[in-house]
Amino acid sequence: MKREELRQYLHELLQLDKFRDYAPNGLQVEGKGEIRKVVTGVTACQALIDRAVAAGADALLVHHGFFWKNEPEVLTGMKQRRIKTLLLNDINLFGYHLPLDAHPVLGNNAELGRSLGIIEPEAVETVAQGLLWQGVFDSPMTAKDLSALLEQRLGQAPLHLDGGDKSIQKLAWCTGGAQDYIDTAATLGVDAFISGEVSERTFHSAVEQGIHYFGAGHHATERFGIKALGEHLAREFDLEHEFIDIPNPV
Repeated sequence: MKREELRQYLHELLQLDKFRDYAPNGLQVEGKGEIRKVVTGVTACQALIDRAVAAGADALLVHHGFFWKNEPEVLTGMKQRRIKTLLLNDINLFGYHLPLDAHPVLGNNAELGRSLGIIEPEAVETVAQGLLWQGVFDSPMTAKDLSALLEQRLGQAPLHLDGGDKSIQKLAWCTGGAQDYIDTAATLGVDAFISGEVSERTFHSAVEQGIHYFGAGHHATERFGIKALGEHLAREFDLEHEFIDIPNPV
């Protein structure tokens, strides 16, 4: 398909105009005009770009792209090397940040909820552009059981901050660096909150508000959406798609 067709389709699918973000969403580095193979991955690091080149990608779609708010504007060092590799190989780079977190079907939050078997998952629309989600398990589980489930689904053990002896049935979650939503989650009456990253202050919020917290990994919680997006494009447009995971313990 044509690059402009893909750009416009993703703009509408992910409803980019709804979001205020920290980086531009959409086409970030322009490459060839015809796209037959798409590679997806979480972050546009050098390792992923090199793998995309080796895979013969025409477009690379990521959750964490370039040109973040307050980052240096000059193309030097690491940033220059990444963009140079894309340009020399005529690869389009598309980045989708908050719109991919929030998408009700293909998004990171929707996909994480589905992976954990949460029923009645829904975005809390009044909070943070719909990025905070909540739902329930069909029956209560212990914090130990939820830790084991997260490890099974994400491939790494989460950090658990103990919120007391209560079991877990209702929970809230937001993938990535969303640890500070724990205070909002507590007002929803949930038993647990899951995000990707953790801060020192998160411990005190969990203990004092009696809510279990699970730091499941920024990268680990955000593999789902970009992979689902690539699979969707492959189905809809008969594109070749390959998801490439560059391991990251953070």
